[in-house]
Amino acid sequence: MQKYVQGKLDRLVEKAISRKFMVWLTATGLFAFYGLTSSDWVMISAIYIGGQAIIDGIARMKGV
Repeated sequence: MQKYVQGKLDRLVEKAISRKFMVWLTATGLFAFYGLTSSDWVMISAIYIGGQAIIDGIARMKGV
């Protein structure tokens, strides 16, 4: 039963919130509540979001 619920939650999260947004939310939460510095926040967000954008672009060019 737990795997079924977890699977449903995973599908919901995948559909509702992109991975890029999840990374941004995580970095923002760490910044707001756990003392992550602003430069670290920018670094985490920029590297992940920029990297994913490049990967997504290459996948579209290859037709994947």
